[in-house]
Amino acid sequence: MVELDIQIPSAYDPFAEAKDSGAPGAKEYVHIRIQQRNGKKSLTTVQGLKKEFSYEKILKDLKKEFCCNGNVVQDKELGKVIQLQGDQRKKVSQFLTAAGIVKKDQIKIHGF
Repeated sequence: MVELDIQIPSAYDPFAEAKDSGAPGAKEYVHIRIQQRNGKKSLTTVQGLKKEFSYEKILKDLKKEFCCNGNVVQDKELGKVIQLQGDQRKKVSQFLTAAGIVKKDQIKIHGF
């Protein structure tokens, strides 16, 4: 019999390259939500930013830009979450895209 030198590839993941790069199918979303407090008061929360960013510096710039108060909250399931006073959803999304932190198609705005 003739022996052939054939190597069978083992466990090839065709999407491994896409996960490493910023491909559209493998991206994580940044969620911007509004939470109603008592009366007219509300909170804007930003979650899903990459861990390599400094949340405190982003928060400082957001507070200065929008003249509002805010803080960074550590959540068990969600990780770090930025909270801002008031309804700042559109402003935050414009700020994050203008600063180059995330792309426009990576942002999901939730709320009423």
